[in-house]
Amino acid sequence: MSAKLLTLRCAKLWAFLLVLTGLNHMLHGQTINDPDSLLIVSDTLQSDTIARGRSANALDARVDYLSSDSIRFDITTQKVYLYRNNDINYKNINLKAGYVEIDFTTSIVSATYQEDTSGNQTGRPVFTEGSNSFESHRMRYNYRTRKGLVQTVVTQDGEGYIHGSKVKYMPNQEVNVFRGSYTTCDHDPPHFEFRYNRAKLIPDNKIVTGPAYLTIEGVPTPFFIPFGMFPNKKGQRSGIVVPTFGESASRGFYLENGGYYQVINNYMDLKVTGDIYSLGSWALKPQVRYNKRYRFNGAFNFSYAENLLGERGSPEYNRYKDFQLRWVHNQDPKARPLSKFSANVNVVSSQYNKFNPVSSNAYLSNTFQSSINYSTSWQGKYFLTAALNHQQNTITREVNLILPKITFSVNRFYPLRKKQLVGKPRWYENISVNYNNQAENRINTYDTLIFKEDVRKMMRNGLQHNLTLSSGSVKLLRYLVWTNNINYTERWYTRTIRKYWSNDSILTGNGWEYGSLMTDTVDGFAAARDYNFSSNISTSLYGVFTYSRGPVRAVRHVIKPSLSFSFRPDFSQPRFGYYRYYTDQSGNAAIYSIFEGSIYGSPPERKSGNIGFRLSNNLEMKIRSKKDTVSGLRKIILIEDLSLAVSYDLAKDSLNFSPLNISGRTTLFKNLQVYYSSSWDPYALNEEGQRINRFEWDVNRKLFRQERHNWRLGLSFRLSSDLIKGERASTAGTEEELREVNENPENYVDWSVPWTLNISYDFNHTTTFRYQNGYRNYDISREKSLVQTISFRGDANVTPKWKIGFTSGYDFTEKKFTYTSIDVYRDLHCWEMRFNWVPLGFRQQWGFTINIKSSLLQDLKLDKKKDFRDF
Repeated sequence: MSAKLLTLRCAKLWAFLLVLTGLNHMLHGQTINDPDSLLIVSDTLQSDTIARGRSANALDARVDYLSSDSIRFDITTQKVYLYRNNDINYKNINLKAGYVEIDFTTSIVSATYQEDTSGNQTGRPVFTEGSNSFESHRMRYNYRTRKGLVQTVVTQDGEGYIHGSKVKYMPNQEVNVFRGSYTTCDHDPPHFEFRYNRAKLIPDNKIVTGPAYLTIEGVPTPFFIPFGMFPNKKGQRSGIVVPTFGESASRGFYLENGGYYQVINNYMDLKVTGDIYSLGSWALKPQVRYNKRYRFNGAFNFSYAENLLGERGSPEYNRYKDFQLRWVHNQDPKARPLSKFSANVNVVSSQYNKFNPVSSNAYLSNTFQSSINYSTSWQGKYFLTAALNHQQNTITREVNLILPKITFSVNRFYPLRKKQLVGKPRWYENISVNYNNQAENRINTYDTLIFKEDVRKMMRNGLQHNLTLSSGSVKLLRYLVWTNNINYTERWYTRTIRKYWSNDSILTGNGWEYGSLMTDTVDGFAAARDYNFSSNISTSLYGVFTYSRGPVRAVRHVIKPSLSFSFRPDFSQPRFGYYRYYTDQSGNAAIYSIFEGSIYGSPPERKSGNIGFRLSNNLEMKIRSKKDTVSGLRKIILIEDLSLAVSYDLAKDSLNFSPLNISGRTTLFKNLQVYYSSSWDPYALNEEGQRINRFEWDVNRKLFRQERHNWRLGLSFRLSSDLIKGERASTAGTEEELREVNENPENYVDWSVPWTLNISYDFNHTTTFRYQNGYRNYDISREKSLVQTISFRGDANVTPKWKIGFTSGYDFTEKKFTYTSIDVYRDLHCWEMRFNWVPLGFRQQWGFTINIKSSLLQDLKLDKKKDFRDF
């Protein structure tokens, strides 16, 4: 029998004897429990008897302890000694150490490390109380007064680490530190730290120090602060937002993005930041965020900037006043299932993103949209939507506003169908009615006029009703599907127009003009109604060819012919009152609609009786595949769609046929999209290039005259190390990483994939045919338009700590590179370095930043840059 096993059995026997003889009262009635059966249990006397016999120093809670080597009890001195890999739990206190000594007379626990045969320290004491934990070389702790003295300690508080040569632990969990340092680096020794002589740690509040200085890799720096205050409070906290500083060649020295952050309550906060430049430019950027869990969340941003370029009095001096309004609001779907409110507002002035862009995408964008929507429903049948929309182009400075747009619709219903349908419905029971209406108020103007002119004069508004009566699908001869529709549209307007020719002289930008077409606006309610009938017959034809040999096992061809007919009366007749005439300067009568320029248009003029024919084709095949273990076949789509469409208008007295339109699309190799469209005219042209009522076959012995064709190719694919290895990229991440992706997608660095490469290629070729000089055998000229671009984006982990990313492209038509950016990232453990370079184009710039990763000290950084405004 080994000596270790003999010692263990003796210890077990000793503990058993202690229980039998009641010696546990000498240990003041405490209960100590050990998983290795080294057990001292409490007396079995009644509680009142125990209470009378218990010492004042007795423990008031259970103590669990574990030792991997041995435990020695000294009954005379009332001490316990624990050796190697000790683990003690008392209430919310846990102690792990190589050597532990417990003195029950003084209630003091002493702990330190042990040395192995090589002299290395093992089992350094790790003390934990609640959420506070620290590691030290030696420690003494009074578990009654909850005071402790620790030597050479490292404790973590939040994201920070506190080092101290001597630390005093107070009953209220406050910690006093002598000759220590503060850092967010978990390396031993830390790569950087703020060293001080004295400090006080207030849990979940702050860390206050005396004079402190920064050291990097143990080397003191000139960075000195008279006192330090490091926040360690969990959750939100108010404070100063430290700005970045630097120099701009065009705007001088600057402080950017500095201000104050204020926590308003648990659901809302406010951040006000700004920029200031020594040459006079400045910006103010308040931001409000709100979040009500399970209800809604959003953010409101407003920015105003004055940018002064050049020096006052010089020809290069310019002053720009710009702003941006951004509001995002989202409602939780569970908050109100039958209604929803959302907002996505993005309004900018024309020059804002030129001088104050927040990202490269914002700088490269010139169109912006906004929408505020509210939708609700009743009984699952009636639906109401109200929206405010905005669209603008910062190049043309056009602004289009819809204030508001209201839509009301009713679910399709069957007026002739019984509530409880028995058997197959009759044809008349499939007759359905669908109704919807929409009201809209539009303002189309320029951003320079929107606040200067009478807004009411710029408004165009109206209301439109749509009612559709449908017969549903009716089977004819088993294989034909017949559908019929009657459509009724009514438009309500508050304004119409009247046109007339005036012979008066007027002064224009080109001088005096004699005689002009005048347009007057007439206020008042007016209604416009129109209706039409349409019918359609369609079917599907399938052809399947099977093969018993070779890799191709089957080919399927699907043909879908359809024949349609539509009829519409001539609403320009005088009895409707929608169209009028004016006499031009030549004395000819010209027709116009009194609803011209209205948002829902006017009832169409001229009678129409169109017969349309459309033929759609789909071609697929199946080949043998070893990857498919069920059928052993794989389907390949050769042609997704190839359609031919033409129509004949019965109501016209000439040129009844429309041009033949051919369109097709397919996907090759899973990533290459191919689109084709062309137009073919059956009629010939006269010498002036106008269509005449003679077929091209009669004149030039050709069925059709080609007008236009277009080819579009789109290729996009992604390569990565995961795809080559046959693995799927992981989309999981920590909560902090996911928040970084959402809030700062351009700054997020993904190390999980060693390398990625995304390539996109676009090809668009259009040929328009021009026919000149002659009735026969035209002189044909071709106007060709070609747009061909390629773009690529990727990144690579050069080493486990270095990553390089790039974005670029090439325009083959313009023969120049598109927006190009090179990014370099270096992981410096607790620090990080970024370098961004845009070497080409009007966005040319570079920027270098080295900063601490932790959000607690994120303002401690070195930032150098030269942006596009300095070139």
